[in-house]
Amino acid sequence: MTRLSININKVATLRNARGGNVPDVEQFAVDAQRFGADGITIHPRPDERHIRRTDVYALRPLISTEMNIEGNPEPAFIDLVLDVRPEQVTLVPDEVSQLTSNHGWDTQTHLAKLTTIIRKFKAVGIRVSVFVDPDPAMVEYAKKAGADRVELYTGPYASLHEKDPQAAVEMYRAAAEKARDLGLGLNAGHDLSLHNLNDFVKAFPWTKEVSIGQAVIADALYLGIQETIKQYKEQLIIED
Repeated sequence: MTRLSININKVATLRNARGGNVPDVEQFAVDAQRFGADGITIHPRPDERHIRRTDVYALRPLISTEMNIEGNPEPAFIDLVLDVRPEQVTLVPDEVSQLTSNHGWDTQTHLAKLTTIIRKFKAVGIRVSVFVDPDPAMVEYAKKAGADRVELYTGPYASLHEKDPQAAVEMYRAAAEKARDLGLGLNAGHDLSLHNLNDFVKAFPWTKEVSIGQAVIADALYLGIQETIKQYKEQLIIED
Protein backbone atom coordinates (compact mmCIF):
# COMPACT_ATOMS: atom_id res chain seq x y z
CA MET A 1 0.00 0.00 0.00
CA THR A 2 1.11 3.56 -0.67
CA ARG A 3 2.86 5.07 2.34
CA LEU A 4 1.66 8.29 3.98
CA SER A 5 4.31 10.84 4.93
CA ILE A 6 3.02 13.77 6.97
CA ASN A 7 4.57 17.15 6.20
CA ILE A 8 4.76 19.00 9.52
CA ASN A 9 5.85 22.41 8.20
CA LYS A 10 2.51 24.01 9.05
CA VAL A 11 2.82 22.88 12.66
CA ALA A 12 6.08 24.80 12.82
CA THR A 13 4.45 27.80 11.09
CA LEU A 14 1.84 27.98 13.85
CA ARG A 15 4.49 27.68 16.55
CA ASN A 16 6.64 30.38 15.00
CA ALA A 17 3.74 32.80 14.69
CA ARG A 18 3.55 33.11 18.48
CA GLY A 19 7.01 32.11 19.64
CA GLY A 20 7.65 29.57 22.35
CA ASN A 21 6.97 25.91 21.77
CA VAL A 22 3.22 25.63 21.23
CA PRO A 23 2.42 23.53 19.32
CA ASP A 24 5.34 21.23 20.03
CA VAL A 25 6.75 20.19 16.65
CA GLU A 26 8.74 17.30 18.06
CA GLN A 27 5.82 15.85 19.99
CA PHE A 28 3.59 16.24 16.94
CA ALA A 29 6.01 14.17 14.87
CA VAL A 30 6.13 11.46 17.54
CA ASP A 31 2.35 11.36 17.83
CA ALA A 32 1.78 11.37 14.06
CA GLN A 33 3.89 8.24 13.80
CA ARG A 34 2.11 6.67 16.76
CA PHE A 35 -1.21 7.33 15.03
CA GLY A 36 -0.12 5.61 11.83
CA ALA A 37 1.95 7.99 9.70
CA ASP A 38 4.53 6.06 7.69
CA GLY A 39 6.96 8.96 7.59
CA ILE A 40 7.60 12.59 8.45
CA THR A 41 8.42 15.20 5.81
CA ILE A 42 10.07 18.53 6.56
CA HIS A 43 11.09 21.37 4.27
CA PRO A 44 13.66 23.62 5.96
CA ARG A 45 13.79 26.87 3.98
CA PRO A 46 16.68 29.35 4.27
CA ASP A 47 14.47 31.94 6.03
CA GLU A 48 13.32 29.33 8.59
CA ARG A 49 9.76 30.57 8.35
CA HIS A 50 8.54 27.16 9.49
CA ILE A 51 10.96 24.27 10.08
CA ARG A 52 14.27 25.49 11.47
CA ARG A 53 17.69 23.88 11.22
CA THR A 54 17.52 23.17 14.95
CA ASP A 55 14.24 21.32 14.36
CA VAL A 56 15.91 19.08 11.80
CA TYR A 57 18.52 17.94 14.30
CA ALA A 58 16.00 17.59 17.13
CA LEU A 59 13.61 15.55 15.00
CA ARG A 60 16.15 13.13 13.56
CA PRO A 61 16.35 10.75 16.57
CA LEU A 62 12.58 10.92 17.09
CA ILE A 63 11.63 9.66 13.65
CA SER A 64 11.38 5.90 13.75
CA THR A 65 9.55 5.52 10.43
CA GLU A 66 11.14 7.54 7.63
CA MET A 67 12.49 11.08 7.48
CA ASN A 68 12.06 12.90 4.18
CA ILE A 69 13.80 16.27 3.87
CA GLU A 70 12.67 18.48 0.99
CA GLY A 71 14.45 21.51 -0.35
CA ASN A 72 16.43 23.34 -2.97
CA PRO A 73 19.89 21.75 -3.02
CA GLU A 74 21.90 24.87 -2.30
CA PRO A 75 25.22 24.31 -0.46
CA ALA A 76 23.81 24.85 3.05
CA PHE A 77 20.96 22.43 2.35
CA ILE A 78 23.31 19.80 0.96
CA ASP A 79 25.52 20.06 4.03
CA LEU A 80 22.52 19.76 6.35
CA VAL A 81 21.20 16.65 4.61
CA LEU A 82 24.61 14.99 4.54
CA ASP A 83 25.00 15.67 8.24
CA VAL A 84 21.53 14.46 9.29
CA ARG A 85 21.33 11.47 6.90
CA PRO A 86 17.55 11.13 6.38
CA GLU A 87 16.18 8.06 4.66
CA GLN A 88 15.09 10.22 1.74
CA VAL A 89 15.86 13.65 0.32
CA THR A 90 13.50 15.27 -2.17
CA LEU A 91 15.09 17.87 -4.42
CA VAL A 92 12.75 20.80 -5.06
CA PRO A 93 13.59 23.80 -7.29
CA ASP A 94 11.97 26.46 -5.12
CA GLU A 95 13.35 29.96 -4.74
CA VAL A 96 13.69 31.76 -1.40
CA SER A 97 10.82 34.12 -2.28
CA GLN A 98 8.33 31.34 -3.14
CA LEU A 99 5.38 30.92 -0.80
CA THR A 100 5.25 27.21 -1.58
CA SER A 101 6.65 24.80 -4.15
CA ASN A 102 4.74 25.32 -7.38
CA HIS A 103 6.69 23.63 -10.15
CA GLY A 104 9.08 20.78 -10.76
CA TRP A 105 12.63 20.63 -12.09
CA ASP A 106 13.55 21.02 -15.71
CA THR A 107 15.62 17.89 -15.36
CA GLN A 108 16.96 18.08 -18.89
CA THR A 109 18.36 21.60 -18.50
CA HIS A 110 19.73 20.86 -15.03
CA LEU A 111 20.91 17.32 -15.77
CA ALA A 112 24.58 17.93 -14.93
CA LYS A 113 23.78 19.78 -11.70
CA LEU A 114 21.30 17.17 -10.52
CA THR A 115 23.62 14.30 -11.41
CA THR A 116 26.40 15.74 -9.24
CA ILE A 117 24.12 16.39 -6.29
CA ILE A 118 22.34 13.05 -6.48
CA ARG A 119 25.67 11.23 -6.57
CA LYS A 120 26.70 12.92 -3.29
CA PHE A 121 23.56 11.82 -1.47
CA LYS A 122 23.51 8.29 -2.82
CA ALA A 123 27.16 7.83 -1.87
CA VAL A 124 26.14 7.95 1.79
CA GLY A 125 23.03 5.81 1.38
CA ILE A 126 20.33 8.48 1.11
CA ARG A 127 17.49 7.72 -1.29
CA VAL A 128 16.93 10.60 -3.71
CA SER A 129 13.61 11.76 -5.13
CA VAL A 130 13.33 14.58 -7.68
CA PHE A 131 10.26 16.85 -7.74
CA VAL A 132 8.94 17.07 -11.31
CA ASP A 133 5.90 18.19 -13.25
CA PRO A 134 3.81 15.43 -14.88
CA ASP A 135 5.96 15.39 -18.01
CA PRO A 136 7.41 12.05 -19.18
CA ALA A 137 10.55 13.79 -20.47
CA MET A 138 11.24 15.28 -17.04
CA VAL A 139 10.80 11.83 -15.51
CA GLU A 140 13.19 10.32 -18.04
CA TYR A 141 15.92 12.87 -17.33
CA ALA A 142 15.49 12.40 -13.60
CA LYS A 143 16.35 8.77 -14.23
CA LYS A 144 19.37 9.80 -16.29
CA ALA A 145 20.51 12.00 -13.40
CA GLY A 146 20.54 8.95 -11.13
CA ALA A 147 17.40 9.57 -9.07
CA ASP A 148 15.81 6.68 -7.20
CA ARG A 149 12.34 8.21 -7.37
CA VAL A 150 10.39 11.12 -8.77
CA GLU A 151 7.75 13.04 -6.88
CA LEU A 152 5.03 14.28 -9.18
CA TYR A 153 3.85 17.81 -8.41
CA THR A 154 0.12 17.27 -7.94
CA GLY A 155 -1.04 20.87 -7.64
CA PRO A 156 -2.56 20.83 -11.16
CA TYR A 157 -4.11 17.43 -10.44
CA ALA A 158 -5.89 18.76 -7.37
CA SER A 159 -7.12 21.86 -9.18
CA LEU A 160 -8.53 19.95 -12.16
CA HIS A 161 -9.92 17.15 -9.98
CA GLU A 162 -12.51 19.54 -8.54
CA LYS A 163 -14.07 19.85 -12.02
CA ASP A 164 -13.15 16.64 -13.83
CA PRO A 165 -11.58 13.82 -11.79
CA GLN A 166 -10.98 11.56 -14.80
CA ALA A 167 -9.25 14.30 -16.78
CA ALA A 168 -7.07 15.04 -13.77
CA VAL A 169 -5.97 11.41 -13.61
CA GLU A 170 -5.28 11.23 -17.34
CA MET A 171 -3.12 14.35 -17.18
CA TYR A 172 -0.71 12.36 -14.98
CA ARG A 173 -0.89 8.97 -16.64
CA ALA A 174 1.98 9.30 -19.10
CA ALA A 175 4.43 10.55 -16.46
CA ALA A 176 3.37 7.97 -13.87
CA GLU A 177 3.67 5.13 -16.38
CA LYS A 178 7.04 6.42 -17.59
CA ALA A 179 8.35 6.27 -14.02
CA ARG A 180 7.08 2.71 -13.64
CA ASP A 181 8.55 1.63 -16.99
CA LEU A 182 11.94 3.15 -16.13
CA GLY A 183 12.05 1.45 -12.74
CA LEU A 184 11.79 4.73 -10.84
CA GLY A 185 9.86 4.82 -7.60
CA LEU A 186 6.82 7.09 -7.79
CA ASN A 187 5.98 9.63 -5.09
CA ALA A 188 3.37 12.38 -5.22
CA GLY A 189 2.67 15.54 -3.32
CA HIS A 190 1.03 18.96 -3.19
CA ASP A 191 -2.64 19.73 -2.56
CA LEU A 192 -3.57 16.07 -2.13
CA SER A 193 -6.53 15.73 0.22
CA LEU A 194 -9.31 13.46 1.44
CA HIS A 195 -11.28 14.53 -1.64
CA ASN A 196 -8.79 13.53 -4.35
CA LEU A 197 -6.24 11.13 -2.87
CA ASN A 198 -8.03 7.85 -3.48
CA ASP A 199 -8.58 8.55 -7.17
CA PHE A 200 -4.86 9.13 -7.62
CA VAL A 201 -3.68 5.94 -5.94
CA LYS A 202 -6.39 3.88 -7.65
CA ALA A 203 -5.17 5.14 -11.01
CA PHE A 204 -1.50 4.63 -10.12
CA PRO A 205 -1.32 1.84 -7.54
CA TRP A 206 2.45 1.65 -7.90
CA THR A 207 2.72 5.01 -6.07
CA LYS A 208 5.13 4.38 -3.22
CA GLU A 209 4.54 7.46 -1.10
CA VAL A 210 2.42 10.57 -0.83
CA SER A 211 3.55 13.59 1.17
CA ILE A 212 0.71 15.68 2.58
CA GLY A 213 0.84 18.63 4.95
CA GLN A 214 -1.55 21.53 4.44
CA ALA A 215 -4.69 19.43 4.05
CA VAL A 216 -3.79 17.11 6.93
CA ILE A 217 -3.26 19.98 9.34
CA ALA A 218 -6.42 21.75 8.17
CA ASP A 219 -8.51 18.59 8.58
CA ALA A 220 -6.99 17.96 11.99
CA LEU A 221 -8.46 21.24 13.23
CA TYR A 222 -11.89 19.61 12.92
CA LEU A 223 -11.17 15.90 13.24
CA GLY A 224 -8.11 15.74 15.47
CA ILE A 225 -4.79 14.41 14.22
CA GLN A 226 -5.42 10.76 15.12
CA GLU A 227 -8.72 10.59 13.25
CA THR A 228 -7.30 12.60 10.35
CA ILE A 229 -4.40 10.22 9.84
CA LYS A 230 -6.80 7.28 10.08
CA GLN A 231 -8.98 8.74 7.34
CA TYR A 232 -6.03 9.50 5.07
CA LYS A 233 -4.74 5.97 5.50
CA GLU A 234 -8.17 4.67 4.52
CA GLN A 235 -7.98 6.72 1.31
CA LEU A 236 -4.83 4.79 0.39
CA ILE A 237 -6.69 1.49 0.39
CA ILE A 238 -7.53 0.36 -3.12
CA GLU A 239 -10.79 -1.57 -3.29
CA ASP A 240 -11.05 -4.50 -5.72
